[in-house]
Amino acid sequence: MIHLRQFMAFALSAFLCVPPVGAQQATSIDPIKPQGDFFVRPYQAQELPPVRLSNSTRLGNLIKAGQLYLSLDDAIALALENNIDLEIARYSPISAALRVTRSEAGGALPGVPSSASQAGSVASGQGVLGSQSAAGVSGGGGNGSISRGGGNASISQLGPVTQNLDPIVQYTATFGHRTVPQANDVQSRTTALVQDTRNSTLNIQQGMLTGGTLSFGFRSNYLNENSPTNILNPSTATSFSLNLQHNLLQGFGRAVNSRTITVSRINLKTSPLTFKTQVISVVNNVVSAYISLVAATDDVRAKQSALETAETFFKDSTRRVDVGSLAGVDLIAAEREAASARRDLIISQTTQSQTELRLKNLLSRDGIANPAFAAARIIPTDRLTIPDRDDLPTQEALVAQAMANRADLALRKSSIETTKISSLGTTSALLPRVVGFVGTSQQGLAGTARTVAGNTADPYFVGGLGTALGQSLRRNFPSENGGAFMQATIRNRAASADQAIDELQLRQSELGIQKDLNQVQVDIMNAVVAIQQARVRFEASAKNRELADLLLEAEKKKFALGASTPFNVLQQQRGLTVAQAAETSALVGYRNARIALDLAIGATLESNHVAIEEAVAGRSSRP
Repeated sequence: MIHLRQFMAFALSAFLCVPPVGAQQATSIDPIKPQGDFFVRPYQAQELPPVRLSNSTRLGNLIKAGQLYLSLDDAIALALENNIDLEIARYSPISAALRVTRSEAGGALPGVPSSASQAGSVASGQGVLGSQSAAGVSGGGGNGSISRGGGNASISQLGPVTQNLDPIVQYTATFGHRTVPQANDVQSRTTALVQDTRNSTLNIQQGMLTGGTLSFGFRSNYLNENSPTNILNPSTATSFSLNLQHNLLQGFGRAVNSRTITVSRINLKTSPLTFKTQVISVVNNVVSAYISLVAATDDVRAKQSALETAETFFKDSTRRVDVGSLAGVDLIAAEREAASARRDLIISQTTQSQTELRLKNLLSRDGIANPAFAAARIIPTDRLTIPDRDDLPTQEALVAQAMANRADLALRKSSIETTKISSLGTTSALLPRVVGFVGTSQQGLAGTARTVAGNTADPYFVGGLGTALGQSLRRNFPSENGGAFMQATIRNRAASADQAIDELQLRQSELGIQKDLNQVQVDIMNAVVAIQQARVRFEASAKNRELADLLLEAEKKKFALGASTPFNVLQQQRGLTVAQAAETSALVGYRNARIALDLAIGATLESNHVAIEEAVAGRSSRP
């Protein structure tokens, strides 16, 4: 069965490598793994492709003669291909997969012994200084036995810290030459003891999810001295060791030590939901901005019509004043109305430009840095409409749909699960630190035999490295050790407080998600009421606009026949302008109420025909 992380990484890579329809050739944003030798690859850096800052070709294709003709579908397609927030969000699933890999590697590495501590060291009983060390005395030059630091029997990474789960191989090779003055030459028979040493140490360590560490060690010491009292010179000492240490209380068990891995896998599983939440946000912003631009464009058109009407009326009034059929004071009112209409048009055009800039920023990766895109005026090709009927489902059906579709609710439920898993660490930290360790080692010693004062070495020890290794492998000189380490904190207030704080935060999260569920019902109810109210407002405003238009035409005819005054005509003109603005506002209110309902029930993508695969790939199949 393919691992979930591998499957999702493969799917994401496949989406990113598919050639876009109406867009530029997409390139993968996945890290490029090294292609060298198997033993070299883990130590080479992964390369990341450069960021993709170019826009899709769709953007340039939509610009005609300095105008960007844009439908709502076009705007959504451009956002899926070019929106920089979505491009940023595409890196999150990749990071989540890498975090799983990182958590599966375990905790931090233990300390590595310095190679300086190995220089000039000799095995116990090997040579003059080794004999003195074994006897518990030191020679004239000081103790030549340096702490080996091998065997990994020391206590490290206790408690809930996860062991390192990747095998660690540590190899140390040192070469030394020492000259040690001998104030007492009874044992060495020389006033200056000269040593040549070659030391090799190999340690392999493997952590276990149950809370333990298993380590294997090999050590080889070569010594050549100028002392005539050595019956083995030069000599080689070898040692094999196997050690196991394990947490018995704090940090014990797979559940505690694998909690970071489990949380990372849950985060990887929910990373598509996080990305979907970002897609919903972007699409929602694009739809809102497009509707605002359509409304602003309609408002500019209405204000332009009002200005043309006011200017025509002003010219007609001027002609009437010239022929003496209209008083000069009435011309002032007509001129003031034309000036007011011109001011309103400029304000409306400014609002349109601001809304246009907001929409452009959502549709491009480089904003208005592209001169052609910056200079292009957006011409929305869709109009604001309202359906004949709403046909909304029942409140219960809408709530059920929200529970099934809302990505943010699913993420909140997932956070409860990860909080419970993470709290296993603080619960384990309440326990005392108890670590048991056992180990075994086998030694070997061999060298060139010499006769000293009529004594010579046992033939069993005569030989070279192979002889010493044979003794170690046959366990001719075995050693075993075992023990336990215990540490308990009196009162244990810090761990107890941490555990209680985690539990309190979990309770707060559980209450928070219940609050969110309650808010979903409120949001749906408010959206439904807003849709109903917006429909009533639109119907009333549409009727009012029709009547205002008829009244203005009637007043103009009366004025032409001399049965009305300029004041009455201007009053009807203002009424029509207000009615047109109210109708546009009601349309926008209705569309915004539908957007709010789609957002509340988690249907934003479905209502706008957006497939999440298109958003992941950064391409849209829309023509």
